[in-house]
Amino acid sequence: MIEVRVATIQVSLVSAHRIVVLQEIGMERYLPIWIGACEAEAISMELQGVDPPRPMTHDLLTNMMERLGGRLDYILVHSLANDTFYGSLFVEVDDELIEIDSRPSDAMAIAVRAGVPIYVDETVMEKAGVEPEENLLESVSGVGEDEDLDVFRDFLNNIDLDDLPTD
Repeated sequence: MIEVRVATIQVSLVSAHRIVVLQEIGMERYLPIWIGACEAEAISMELQGVDPPRPMTHDLLTNMMERLGGRLDYILVHSLANDTFYGSLFVEVDDELIEIDSRPSDAMAIAVRAGVPIYVDETVMEKAGVEPEENLLESVSGVGEDEDLDVFRDFLNNIDLDDLPTD
C-alpha cells in the first residue's frame, strides 16, 4: 500500500466534472480520479476548514460510525477495473478490522474528516499513476513558490482528461 494525500481538486471549465489528484507521500507520483461535484465539494470543504451549519452526508456517516463504537483506521483505493476505481473503508470495531466497500470519493471525504491515512494499492498506482516529465521536475529547482505552482499547473493541464478512470 502506498500512502497518498489529496494534492488538489481540479474543476473542468467545460463540464461539471471534478478531478481529485492524490499525491504519493514523499514522491512526485500522482493519481488523478474523476469524482462527482458533491464529493469534490465535501472533500474541499473539510480541507479548507469550512464548518457547515448542519452535518453533511459524510459528516453524518463519520458521526454514526463513532457513535456506534467504530473508528475509521484508514481507507484504500484497492483496484481499477473497466476504468472504474474501487475503494474500501477499514473500520475498527471491538478490536476487529472490518472492510466496508465504498466509492473512493466517498471514502476520501470521510477520511479527511476523520484525519486518517489514505492508501492506494501499488497495482492501481502502476496502472493509473502519473509522474511529471523529468524536464518539469528539473525546472523546479531554484525557483520561487509561484513558479513551483506554475510547473504543477502545467503538469495538471497536460493530463489527458478524457482518458482518466472514474470512481
